[in-house]
This record gives sequence, structure tokens and C-alpha cells, in this order.
Amino acid sequence: MIKRILAALMVFVMIFSCLPVSQATEIAPNASGTTYYVSSLNGAEGNDGTSESTPFESLLKINEITLQPGDRVLLERGSVFVDEYLHIKGSGSAEAPIIIDVYGDESLPKPLIQTNGHGVWYQDYGKRLDNINHVHKGDVSSCILLYDVEYIEISNIAMTNEGNFKAGESYNTYGRMDRTGVAGIAENIGTVDHVYLRNLDIRNVEGNVRNKHMANGGIYFLCHQPDSAATGIAKFDDVLIEGCRLDKVNRWGIAVGYTAYWDQFAYGSSIDADICRTYGSTNVVIRGNYLTEIGGDGITTMYCYMPIMEYNVLDGYCQDMTMEIYGNNNQRVAAGIWPWMCKTAIMQYNEVYDSTPNP
Repeated sequence: MIKRILAALMVFVMIFSCLPVSQATEIAPNASGTTYYVSSLNGAEGNDGTSESTPFESLLKINEITLQPGDRVLLERGSVFVDEYLHIKGSGSAEAPIIIDVYGDESLPKPLIQTNGHGVWYQDYGKRLDNINHVHKGDVSSCILLYDVEYIEISNIAMTNEGNFKAGESYNTYGRMDRTGVAGIAENIGTVDHVYLRNLDIRNVEGNVRNKHMANGGIYFLCHQPDSAATGIAKFDDVLIEGCRLDKVNRWGIAVGYTAYWDQFAYGSSIDADICRTYGSTNVVIRGNYLTEIGGDGITTMYCYMPIMEYNVLDGYCQDMTMEIYGNNNQRVAAGIWPWMCKTAIMQYNEVYDSTPNP
């Protein structure tokens, strides 16, 4: 009997040890922080936005505020924010991160940020990229922009970024403006710490088919050359992307880490661990996401030290890497889930299938 009990306990432990465990740390918001409410259903322009009964009507009101540690921004379920975007100013702290989440009737859908090519900002790496043919600066439209923003957690938001073509422009036009669901930029504050994205629904992002390393696709984190060396090396530490759903986004699905410090990494030889820790992003976890019909690459970590990509499902990628859409170009390549110039990347328990044929 004792042996049977011990055997049963051993099976129980083995099963639960195989399940994905989030590395996210639950941090209670600072009691002194302000909670802002936003609702396209019940908000009004003249409201103060600080209670469920007096919510802001527009996300643009949040863009005017420099958020402080412990602040919360809650979007009402069922809301649709047309031609709007959320470009965050201000950062949280280790003790009190900024929280972006939802409130309201749980039977209603996630609040939807329908950006439609608005929310334009200018991206510039500050230097050319490793491939001289890769675009490194230009206008970008992003539903959510985190530019030198740290200690922030965003959950349960839906977003799209489509349409709004210029005259004579089509989906595959050269020079079409890059678009993103969520863009994270490290530039002038050294290491950007603790950025968590959970349970986001990102679909129909019609970015530029060809621009690999602009903020262009579903979720993209990038490191620019800082304006001054005094601010330190621009990089990310403690990035978690978990439980998100991405559908029909272009060009990339999820990417973290491309950096202006690419030239610190030696090509054609093993990557030095100290160099990678110093100039690359660290503690990057991409877990439990579901991606479908991605225009180019699915999930990629770049210039990261020991990134983890696990329990993700990629159903359809390279969808736009065709002669009809991309044209006859030797850059017409993409892959499923893969690391680029990373040290000791961990890839486990992922599923990848249904790549578009690329003759």
C-alpha cells in the first residue's frame, strides 16, 4: 500500500513539473497610485477619468498624462477605440509597476484599440543595421508604444492596425509605412526593466511586407543607439510575453531584441557570453502564445542571452513570402520559431506547422 501511494505521488509530481510555470512576479500596485478609467461606451470628454462612473471617453487623454509608479489604466470591456492608440509616457517601479488592464462586464469582449494607421511616431536606430539593405528609420504606426517605458504590465487588450492606405498604395507597396500592435523601444534610459504582456489579442496588422527590423508586426521590442553614451547601453531585462493571440499580422509575429549594438557580436564564431550579457537583452521569456497566418517570421529572439521560447503554437507563417506579394527578391525568406545571434537560447515544447511554400 505504501509503495502504491508513493508511486501515485511520484506520477502527480511528474505531471505538474512538466506544466509551464510563469516567471512573472505578482507585484501589488502602490496604494498611492491613481487609477484611470477609459470607456468608449460610457465615457465623456469632460470626465476626470478617476472612477467607473466618470471614465475618460478616449485613450488620447491617457497619452497626455505622464504615468507614475502604481498608476493603473483600466479600459472597459466592450469598448472600441476607433483611430486611437495608447502611447505610454512614464514608468513604474520595481515595487509598484504601472498596470494596463480591463474592467466591466466579463461577458463582453476585450476592449479593442482600432488604430487604422494612426499613432504615428518616428523610429531611428541611430546607425545602419547589420545588413545595409535593411531599413533602419522611418514612420511607424503602433497601437501601443512603450518608448523607454519600464516596470509596466499590460493584459487583456485587443488591437488591430489595418487600412488607411495612401493614394495609389496597396498592401505590398515598397515604402509602405511600418505598423505594429505593440512596440517596445529601449534607447535613452539604459536597461529597460520588467515589461510584461499577457493575454493580448493582436490581429490584422498590415505592416510593410519587407521591413524586417523596424517595429513592424504583432509585438516587436528593439534597442536603439542612445543619444548619449552616458545613459548606458540600451537593452531589455525581464521581458515576458505570455498567453497572447496573434492572427494575420505582418511582417513579424513576435520579435525581441534586435539592437543597434549588433556590431559588438562576432559573426562566424561562437558568441561570447560576457558580450551577450553586456550588449544583449536578458531574461526574455516568450511562452504559451498562439499565432496564426503570420506574414513573415513567427517568433524570434535576437541578440539575447539565454532567452526562453516555450509552449508556443505557430499555425501558418511565411504567408506573404510569395512571388505574388513579395516579388522575386533574394530577401524573400522567413522562418517559424528561431533565435538569431543569441547565447544558449532555450526552445522547448513548441509546435510549428503550415509554412507557405516559397518557390
